[in-house]
Parts: sequence; structure tokens; C-alpha cells
Amino acid sequence: MATYNGKVISISSVKGGVGKTVITTNLAGIYCTLNKKVLIIDLDLYAGGIAVSLDIKNKKDIFMLIDSISNNRFTELKDYVVSYNNQIDVLASPKDPRQANKIDGKYIPLIFDLAKQYYDVILVDTSHILDEVNLVILDNAYMSLFVITNDLVDLKNMKSIVSIFHDADKKNYFILLNNSRDVGKDYMSLFDIRNVIKANVDYTISKNFYIKNIDKYIMNGEILTLNKNIVRFHASDISAMKKLALDLIDDKHKARGDKNG
Repeated sequence: MATYNGKVISISSVKGGVGKTVITTNLAGIYCTLNKKVLIIDLDLYAGGIAVSLDIKNKKDIFMLIDSISNNRFTELKDYVVSYNNQIDVLASPKDPRQANKIDGKYIPLIFDLAKQYYDVILVDTSHILDEVNLVILDNAYMSLFVITNDLVDLKNMKSIVSIFHDADKKNYFILLNNSRDVGKDYMSLFDIRNVIKANVDYTISKNFYIKNIDKYIMNGEILTLNKNIVRFHASDISAMKKLALDLIDDKHKARGDKNG
């Protein structure tokens, strides 16, 4: 049996509609091509879209897992996840938002520790609300990736988060500018964006990665980075995403002290 020492990577945002879920699945696809065993945990508890995006018909979810743990019925993690392919598994968000209200953040670190035993990478899709669950995720993630767009509200909110992280001396995060989400929004240059958020933009997804008929792929449950045609036509963007994926799990990138200082 293979042994793992998985790394938890949270994918977050400070505003909805930035393409966070698609980026999460794309990263899963990249790690899959690198022969990494991946678990996607959907902790966007009220609007989770991982199972829908991957066309997964799950019977169990993270609420059921936590309920089993808290009532001493838990057996194995595999009983609560569903496989997308041989390399990628999913732990889905609750189907009923009333169950999301009952999820206690104290169980999140335990779930992460369980997942680390069976996976190389644990990708955690979060909501944009800085509530108790998301704070626990950020505190227990190996690295966090914040996805932003060229949107004034988005940048203002990111500036606030950067300020909080600076005060807390939190350095294990990257900022990704997703220019492929809304190709018509180019209000500010990269230089201006950096000045607004008072931090570096570590990675960028270019406008060239805009997929006009992306809904077709989502309806089919496809991961873009595993689609041969997309990989061929968007080779440079896929290559940049691969570098991001590797940096997220590379020990030398965990401390960002010199990047934004």
C-alpha cells in the first residue's frame, strides 16, 4: 500500500464569480498528469459546485463524514469520497444548506490529517466569506491560493485580506490574477493592481485561456487540463498552470517573505 504525506492547498477568493472552482478542478487535472493522488474537498458549503462541475453523483458528503466522526460511526475516509478517475477523488459539499450550518470547524483539521495519509495533494475549494470554517482552513493549509480578477470590488477586498495577513505575519499564500474569467474587464494594469492590493500578483492566467463554450465542458463533467484539444491549443497557459501547481507544493515557496516584502 502506498504511503502519502499529503499537502493541503486551499483555493480561495474574496468575491464570488472569479472562476475559483474551475481553477480548483484544473489544478486537480495538472496534478493528475503529474501522477499525484488528489482529493478535492468542497468546503464552499452553501454554493459548492465541484460535484456538479465534475458530473459526480455522490451519495455521501462532508456533512455525513463529520456526523459519523462526531457520533463514533466513522470507519474509513474512502467510504465518504467518490472517484472522478484513478487519480482524483472528491469529498462533496452538503446537498442541503441546512446541513452546512451544522458543520463545526473543529473537525476540519482532523479531516485534513486523515486525507494526508491517502493523498499527495488535498485541494480545498472554499467560499469567499471569511467565516470560522474558512479561517480554520487557512490556518491548517500548507499553502493558500487567492484568485482575483480585474474588478475594483475584488481588488479592494483583496487589499483588506493582504493587510490582515501582514498583521498576522501570514506568508504561505499566493495571489493569482484570472484574466480569463471576464475578458472585457481590463480596467487596471498589472502595475495598478499591485499598487491597489499592496502585494505582488504571483501568477496570471491570460485572456488567451478564455474558453467560449466552457459550459459544454462543465455539462460533460470534463476537467479542461485533461482535455487533449484544450491542452494542445492552450499549451503556454497550461504550462504556466503547471508551474503554479508545482510551486504550491514546493517547500521553497511556502515562505513568501522575500516575494512581497
